[in-house]
Amino acid sequence: MKEKKDRGEITFGLIVGNRGFFPDTLVEKGREEILEIVESMGYKIIVLSPQDTKFGAVETREDAKHCASLFSEKREEIDGILVTLPNFGDEKAIAESIRLSGLNVPVMVHGFPDEIEKMGIENRRDAFCGKISVCNNLNQYGITFTNTTFHVESPGSTEFKKDLENFADVCRVVGGMKNVRLGAIGTRTAPFNTVRYSEKILEREGVSVETIDLSQIIGKAKMLDSNTNQVREEIKKIKDYISTRGIPDKALDKIARLSLVIKEWVEDNDLDATAIQCWPAIEEFYGVVPCTVMSMMTENFLPSACEVDIMGALSMYALQLASGKPAALTDWNNNYGNERNKAVTFHCSNLPASFFESVEMSYQNIIAGDLGKENTYGTCVGKISSGPATFLRLSTDDVNGQIISYLAEGNYTDDQLHSFGAYGVVEIENLQELLKYITAHRFEHHVAITKAHVGKVLKEAIGKYLKWELYNHNIS
Repeated sequence: MKEKKDRGEITFGLIVGNRGFFPDTLVEKGREEILEIVESMGYKIIVLSPQDTKFGAVETREDAKHCASLFSEKREEIDGILVTLPNFGDEKAIAESIRLSGLNVPVMVHGFPDEIEKMGIENRRDAFCGKISVCNNLNQYGITFTNTTFHVESPGSTEFKKDLENFADVCRVVGGMKNVRLGAIGTRTAPFNTVRYSEKILEREGVSVETIDLSQIIGKAKMLDSNTNQVREEIKKIKDYISTRGIPDKALDKIARLSLVIKEWVEDNDLDATAIQCWPAIEEFYGVVPCTVMSMMTENFLPSACEVDIMGALSMYALQLASGKPAALTDWNNNYGNERNKAVTFHCSNLPASFFESVEMSYQNIIAGDLGKENTYGTCVGKISSGPATFLRLSTDDVNGQIISYLAEGNYTDDQLHSFGAYGVVEIENLQELLKYITAHRFEHHVAITKAHVGKVLKEAIGKYLKWELYNHNIS
């Protein structure tokens, strides 16, 4: 499988700006300070040394060429570029460093603050002013960049550290969404026109879709010998993962064999996420639902969406990259009484175990009436735990040839509800306006969720760097 970078594995290319008629000592000390802070947070840095240029900073055209050459040489390692201004900085050299490097990664611009008692010529930074010039030039050069919360920030401040953490998350999402590989297992269930998508639009955006006929998966699962150590070990993993009280051994055996076959196909094809034809063929011709298999994969950072919802799987993957936590796919399913900012999200379900207050395996109530309880074991049921949540939906707009999306933050509440499947009550500010947008702009009834507030990161990554059309519901 492809290596996934967590927050501590992010590497920044660092550009330290300088301008000769401002105090050089500020650059020398500022470079040391920013290196100490960033490295103490666990990030790796690639930067010019004092042997390469004056103080290891960038001021001239030659400095820019040196910096660009270093970044180009290390392009496979660099996830994002951090520009820092200990003094005014040379805006042209900074922009040229990035352009000449050929890197297409996120950029964050930071400026050191002046101190009121140190405004004499020997200590004056003027990075406040210089940052405006740098950003002006980056715009002229067509270089997209991220700003800090405050115009200038001390590297040791809480604000800067939070901004850098968010920027690292943006870098991880943008980098992770390049060359994504998704797996479609089976065909779209006939009634679900809503989850149609365009493979060609995705391919143009660097997202590939591998397909396999469901009969191949079912056939291989049926051929597996239940008496092998491999199957017995998979059954143990299932029992360790979720309560299987009352579930027949025959069903657990089938779930284990299905799990092994799907995971082997995912690994063989180097996939990042999957979408599966979850009904009714598996239940009718194999005799279980794939929900627990999908739940376990999602919990282990291989998101798996039901109903062959490829765009749902991609949405889950983006949320996972942003939060470092598993994501889920649910329906916008019910109103919650007359509470206009609350709704019920529901699925039958394949949600990861970490989403629940408590979870157990059961059978799929909705289709058991048609296919029999004995053929529908394998769902993960329970109430979604309270806490923060971010909601994302990516979709292909085939008419206009683009990827569109919406993004919102909210919270799962402690409101009581009695239901089967996986269910929870969510509260979102101005929810009715969000629902109007969803219905007016051809979005699906599925939404991807992660149990964290990461809207700011996704707003930056999706809207600014990936340049996909984004409706930002309530992210400041």
